[in-house]
Formats: sequence, structure tokens, C-alpha cells
Amino acid sequence: MNLEVLIQHATIEALKKLYDYDTDTALVQVQNTRKDQIGDFTIVVFPFVRFSKKSPEVTGKEIGNFVTEKVNLIDSFQVVKGFLNFIVKNDYWLKYLRDAFNDNSFGLINQGENCKTIMVEYSSPNTNKPLHLGHIRNNLLGYSISEILKANGHKVIKTNIVNDRGIHICKSMYAWQKWGNGETPESTGIKGDHLVGKYYVEFSNRLKFEIAELMSKGFSEEEAENNAPSMIAARELLVKWEANDPETINLWKTMNEWVYKGFDETYRKLGVDFDKIYYESDTYITGKEEVLRGEKEGVFFRKEDQSVWADLTADGLDQKLLLRSDGTSVYITQDIGTAKMRYNDFDIDKMIYVVGNEQNYHFQILALLLDKLGYSWGKDLFHFSYGMVELPSGKMKSREGTVVDADDLIEEMTDVARKMSQELGKLESLAKDEAEATYRMIALGALKYFILKVDPRKNMLFNPEESIDFNGNTGPFIQYTHARIKSVLRKAEEKQINFTTDFLLPEISQKEKDLLKTITLFPDVVKEAGDNYSPAVIANYCYELVKEYNQFYHDHSILAESDEAKRNFRLVLSSTVAKVAKTGMGLLGIQMPERM
Repeated sequence: MNLEVLIQHATIEALKKLYDYDTDTALVQVQNTRKDQIGDFTIVVFPFVRFSKKSPEVTGKEIGNFVTEKVNLIDSFQVVKGFLNFIVKNDYWLKYLRDAFNDNSFGLINQGENCKTIMVEYSSPNTNKPLHLGHIRNNLLGYSISEILKANGHKVIKTNIVNDRGIHICKSMYAWQKWGNGETPESTGIKGDHLVGKYYVEFSNRLKFEIAELMSKGFSEEEAENNAPSMIAARELLVKWEANDPETINLWKTMNEWVYKGFDETYRKLGVDFDKIYYESDTYITGKEEVLRGEKEGVFFRKEDQSVWADLTADGLDQKLLLRSDGTSVYITQDIGTAKMRYNDFDIDKMIYVVGNEQNYHFQILALLLDKLGYSWGKDLFHFSYGMVELPSGKMKSREGTVVDADDLIEEMTDVARKMSQELGKLESLAKDEAEATYRMIALGALKYFILKVDPRKNMLFNPEESIDFNGNTGPFIQYTHARIKSVLRKAEEKQINFTTDFLLPEISQKEKDLLKTITLFPDVVKEAGDNYSPAVIANYCYELVKEYNQFYHDHSILAESDEAKRNFRLVLSSTVAKVAKTGMGLLGIQMPERM
């Protein structure tokens, strides 16, 4: 039982013994003491004065005396305007430090009785374009949430659904057929996903021209788009694809292979991976079967044009198209199939979709349709809805080619990291290969941290230069502090200082205690991040931890400390901070350099 719980239980006992009042843990909240007051843990006594019939100060003193007598780890207490602040004995903090220092999995929970099997879907790219900045936020959130859930003792299956079929793919295919002149990634030197994306933009540009021409002849915009030659050709390709036309299938496979190779390279650069990849070209078949079963059973209905729909008006929604009049599938159809296949493949307790907030309505409908089809787990699907990433220049648009490409962004960030590091002279002592690896580590640390420190539900503005600053709430600042600690530990080793946790200290300074207290918060932070699916909780904790460390480092000597016990304590403290920071940043998918 941790100290906060001991204080809480002792306070409940005090209320009963002193004032004959029975209460539960909900009313007695133990908080960390505010920094403007002296103490470690605080209980607000205002709610108890109606039972004590005494002033807050007297009530606090009576409860404080009782709890201090009961809990031998408490040294003393103070009452400040109704706040009962307990001061904990140094032995408690030192024991906690020793335990954290010796525990290689400090803050993490092993799989046990409460372990759930959780599937997390993220990435979900289309094979008609390369990954962009929006995909980066999706991938980083999905990967980090998966790692945080693992840290909370769950079995996690990281999954990806590749949107490898549909009208958007046929647009790129048609454009390459029409204007590609046989180009390949090998013949052009262009990465495969970029080459296919080039033809998606080409299709959009040609389609705009055709629509404008038809509108000049009196067509409405909707009529013009439906009758544009390029759009008709793309739809014909989709029908041929679903009819398994050999030539169409061969082209589709060829262009998708180009894209998959490109995606794999980008995923490797980002440091994300998957346990299972599904393809919509497989799952849409199961989805169609489910829709047709639903129609047969009267769950769905068919219109005169032979399209199949779900009537959700009784649920406060509208009618939803499930199969087009030509028999081809829509997104919701294949998502039904994907969900069924996943639950057949794995014994899932929870399914989490990491998808942007523009799809909130889509997932509301998906859960409802699965429930209507008789799947009890349908309404338990969880849509982790996150905000969009924008740039100072505004919103990105794939079809107009105005997106920030993921590969280009990673390279740009690496260039900025290299330039800033060289200007500051931070990596002059490293060999060229090690320096280049560190530049990339800094660049990705900056990118990932800047994106993940923001509340996922909020839209965010991404500023590459601001993200890579070596000061402030940034990834490089945290990485640099870790490298600084590692440098201290290397120097200790060079001086043959073999520090252990066998130190005895009569007192520790306030800065040291503040740092120690921050370390003790890490297990609760990991749990909170898991409960709320929030990497931002981890990110901002890591920043607070290293900020506390830098304040401690500024005020205290370590290797130059003449008192051996104090020196060893500070080395253990430093080493533990480095370990916790590395673990925390690892949950965000961020590597920590040994030297910077």
C-alpha cells in the first residue's frame, strides 16, 4: 500500500474516531502539496468542518496529529488556511529512489489478471498517394497509444488497414494508363508511393479542366463531374476491378507494389510497425457478404436502382448507402468486413480506431450497423478521434498536391537538426556516422514530441523550426538532458566511482526532494496516460522531470561533491532520472542519444 493510500485510510479513521463520521475514499483526496507551501502531501479539511464543528485550522491540527501518530513515515505537518500539509520522512523518499534505481521496469505493469487483448488500428493509408504530415500524427498517436497500453499490462495487437481499392485507386491507375508513358520507380528514380501520388494529382488536374469545359456548356457542377470522361473511365476501371478483369488486376497489383515498398521505407524512418496488416481488397468481400445477409434478413433494404441502404432514421440518423447501384462497395461496407475478420482472427477485448475527427459520424454509423447485424461487440468499438494537423500556410489537400510529404519532412527536419547542432557545436566530438545517426534521432525526437505533447483531441499547428529548439518544451531539450546525465555517469566511471544505493543521508535539499517526488509520479502518469489514451500526459511529464533535473543540476555539484554519501546519492538520482526519461520517451517512440 503506497503512502497516499495510508494517509487516506488514516484520515478516514480519524474522522470516525474524532467526529464519529463515516466516510469513504471519495471524500478524502490526497494531493501533492502546492509548490508555494511546505509539505509533500495535502488533504483539504474544509469538507470536514461541518462534522468537527470547529475551525479549519483546529480541525486540520486534530486530524494531523491523529494521522502522524498512525503513519510512521510522516515526519510532521502544517495547517495553512484549511490545507493540511504532511511532511514525509526522508527515509521514505530514499527507499523509493533505491527501489526505482534497482527496478529495470519501474513504472511499467506486467501482464496479469487484468490484462486485456486490445487491437489498435492506425495509419490506414490509401495506395494512391504517399504518407503526409496528417498520416504522421496518426501513426505517432497509434504507435504511442499501443506502447502505453502495453506499459499498463495489456496485450496489444497493432494493426493497419490498407485502403488498396476503390475509386481513388482507379483514378491513379487511369491517369498512369493515359499519361504515364510506362514510367516506373526504377525508370524515374522516384519512390513508388510518390510516383503513384503524382498521377493522382494529374487525374485531379485533368478532371478540373473537364468539369470546367462541361459547365461552360450548361452542365451543373455535379452533372459535369459525373459526366467528365476521366471520371467515367475511373468508374469503369472500378467495375472491371470488382469483376476481376485480368488486365485491370495486373495493373492494380503492379502499382500497389510500388506503393507498399514506399510505405515500408517511410514506416521504417518513422520507427512504427504493425503486427497484422489487413487489405480492403480482401475485407470488402466479407463486407459485401454481410450487407447482402443484412438485406436478406430485412436489416437493410434495396432501392429501385439496385443500391443497398441502411435506414437509420429511427436512430436519429439518416439513410446510409452500403452498396452502389452497380454493386460496388463503399467505405462503410469494407469496414464492416474488416471488423468481422478481426474479431474472427483474434480474441479481442477492445478495438480502438485511431482516425481523425472528420470521421466521427462514420464510426458512429459503423458501430450501429454492426450491432444491427447481430454482433454484440459492435457498440463497444472505440473511435480514438484526434484533431487535424495544419501548417502556418493552412490546411493540406492531397488532390491538389499541397500536402507536406512525410519523407520530405523527415529529411528537412534532419537537415535542420544537423545545422543547429553544428552551429551550437554539440556533436563535434562524434564520428561522422554516429553524428548523422544522432542528427536523425534529434530530428525524429523533435517531430514526434512536438506532435505528441499536444492534447490529441485538439487541432494543432506544426512548426518545424520551433519543434527542434534545444530549449523549452521540446524533444531535443529532453534528449539533451538525458545525454548530459549520461556524460556525468561516464565521467564517474572514468574516475572509477562505483556508486551504490547504500548511502545514508541525514537530510536532502528541497531541489533534491522535488526531483525525487517527480520520479515517484511516473507510475501514476503511465496509468493516467493508459486510462485516457493520451501520449501528451507522458510527454509533458518527461518535460517536467528533466526541467526539475536541470534546476537540481544547476544548484548542486555531483562529481565535485566531497561528501561521498551525497555524491553517490546524486549519481543514483541522476541515473534514475535518465532511466525514467528514456522509458517515458520510449513510450512515445522517441530514442534518447547517449551523446549530444
